[in-house]
Amino acid sequence: MTAGPVHGTWEPRPAARWEDGFLSGNGRHGALVFGDPNDDRVIVTHHTLVRPNGAEHAEPPRLAGELPALQDRLLAGDLTAAEDFTDGRPLQWVQPFHPAFQIRLRRPDAAARDYRRGVDFSTGEITAATAGWTSRVLVSRADDVIVQHITGPGPSLDITLDHRLANVPAGLGVGHGALLTPEGAVLSLRARYPDSDRAYTGVTLVAVTGGRLSLAAPGARVEDAESVLLLTRVRRHTGDLDVAEETRALRAVLAGRSYDELRDRHTALHRTAYERVGLDLAADPGERALPGSELLKRPDATALLERLFAAGRYHLLSASGVFPPRLTGLWTGDWDTAWAGAFTTDANLNLQTASAAAAALPEVTAALAALIHGQADDWRENARAIFGARGVVAPPHTDGESGLTYHFSREFPLHLWTAGADWLLKPLVDHDETRGEQDPRTAAALAEVALFYEDFLTRTDADGHLVVVPSYSPENRPANASWGAVNAAMDLSAARHALLTAAVYHPDHAARWRALADRLPPHRTNADGALAEWAWPGLDDTYDHRHLSHLYAVWPLDEINPYDTPRLAAAAHRALELRGAENDSAHGHLHHALIAARLRDGRRVTEALAQVLQGDFFHASLMSAHYPHRDVYNADAAHTLPAVLIEALVQSTPDRLVLLPALGPALPAGELRGVRTRFGAELDLAWGPDGARAVLRPHRTHRIEVRTSSGTEPLDLVAGEDHVLTLGAW
Repeated sequence: MTAGPVHGTWEPRPAARWEDGFLSGNGRHGALVFGDPNDDRVIVTHHTLVRPNGAEHAEPPRLAGELPALQDRLLAGDLTAAEDFTDGRPLQWVQPFHPAFQIRLRRPDAAARDYRRGVDFSTGEITAATAGWTSRVLVSRADDVIVQHITGPGPSLDITLDHRLANVPAGLGVGHGALLTPEGAVLSLRARYPDSDRAYTGVTLVAVTGGRLSLAAPGARVEDAESVLLLTRVRRHTGDLDVAEETRALRAVLAGRSYDELRDRHTALHRTAYERVGLDLAADPGERALPGSELLKRPDATALLERLFAAGRYHLLSASGVFPPRLTGLWTGDWDTAWAGAFTTDANLNLQTASAAAAALPEVTAALAALIHGQADDWRENARAIFGARGVVAPPHTDGESGLTYHFSREFPLHLWTAGADWLLKPLVDHDETRGEQDPRTAAALAEVALFYEDFLTRTDADGHLVVVPSYSPENRPANASWGAVNAAMDLSAARHALLTAAVYHPDHAARWRALADRLPPHRTNADGALAEWAWPGLDDTYDHRHLSHLYAVWPLDEINPYDTPRLAAAAHRALELRGAENDSAHGHLHHALIAARLRDGRRVTEALAQVLQGDFFHASLMSAHYPHRDVYNADAAHTLPAVLIEALVQSTPDRLVLLPALGPALPAGELRGVRTRFGAELDLAWGPDGARAVLRPHRTHRIEVRTSSGTEPLDLVAGEDHVLTLGAW
């Protein structure tokens, strides 16, 4: 193997647009760094900043009394009945995520020579330098502050907190404050939302070494200083925030510490998480040394896959804390982000967090759990209001604050989606399997999902099978019917998995829930030999669609696989072959790749990856877009790609290990280090043309089945004893 991959990226020029800015974050605060030598900018974001739009008072539609009549109509063959299952409201978006403000550092006399900016993924530090000055920015995990250090600032440096970002609302009430302190100064910006008692305040402590500092409304001016250190926090609040108290808190963080000391406090936490897993594809050293924008011009380069794997882990970790990543991760420079910059839970959120368990990022799983468990009461209200049931129903779209289902319309009847709770809890179950311990909060949530199905699954077909009605397959519709239908494949898989998994967590109720699961109908294979998206006679498939919800049984579930259910796996593979890309959404291509990997189709994994790598989806920062040609800033591709590469190389269940299941030409040789398996072992894997070698480090004693290209063998693992597997050439 050659020297390890570059854990970072750099650019030899300024960032002209905020979308090209480099990113740092600690899961709570985010910093998006861009600008030019004369106007260095740091956009400050915070996971909880959502603009009130009336949605904070929205409720789910109270339709439970009308549910039996709808079920009667759908089962009687009325293919458009669900279009009337609404309370008549127009589509209402959730509260949109937005940036707080930008910290602007103006140098009127700066000369742009040899400009270079970069980000070190292992530390989270962003550096920009030119003409004798250097700016370094990080968001501290240790102290929850944005830290910026400028050296060699030149004759003068103007510092302001500026709220004027793209699409800022005209009615935003903004006030500035500036006060001299022993260190230098404290600057504040308070913004009150229009027609609301809610506000947010940013406070920046400015510490100056040498030179002179003076107040220059609305900010400060530094002259002839050796260095300037800025510490920034944002708080959301109602009423007024005590800026003096926030200043005292920032001064306590500073406490005479240098920038290097603040960085080291952060790095001890960040580096530990980031370096748990690594991927080395033996890339060309010359390509590894290229800046991100140049490497993106070589979509076939293995160095690009290495870099995107590293960047994806870095951005995913940086965006996860208070919540998991939003559609934009933790960053935006626009008050009017696509889809409100919120969480779309029917596909995007799970795709972005798909690598968390295997790639040893429990921080991501904890953030997802915080979102889920923090909305438990709202999920219960969804079940009661819409379906008249006990238990929980997850929303398809959330701002992180409300988990109530109110975002739906005729074309997107998202209030009919009942699979969401199981879909969102699946990563938490994977995490429990990986560590060999059941989280009582996950157990409690699974019990409530099972209770929902006890109340909801009351209708049967002519064969006595339970029927999921109404049923919705995000965000598709049958070719010959409306969106709300019967027995969507995803709904069947979710109900079966939720009931069986709840039974594992709750043995006292296992018999009842397993019996209910056994009454669900099997999946249907359609006339094309494909797994049907609706397991109900007469409903025809619509193939050209970005979502692959009907293949939930393949990924992330283990319900359908080539080993235990080969016929259904063949039907699922046929469904994958027939699936179109519709609007070329990045999440659609990578979802396709994840499913192909589970079906051992390395060629299809490679083709799906190529669609993204060759489609100009990535910005120079290696954050991604939703559509080709960097259209619509969106984190789906950036955060999902590491999961695709891991699934192509290693797959596991609580009782099975699959090595190199979907190895394609893009992965001829390499090393994958530190991945976690669902049977409780860490794994290092090296492979090449002459064979492969895997080292397992189990944490619990267990018998598993190992599947390779050479066949299947049982393997007895003993906690604390390493086990080495070798494979010959293939």
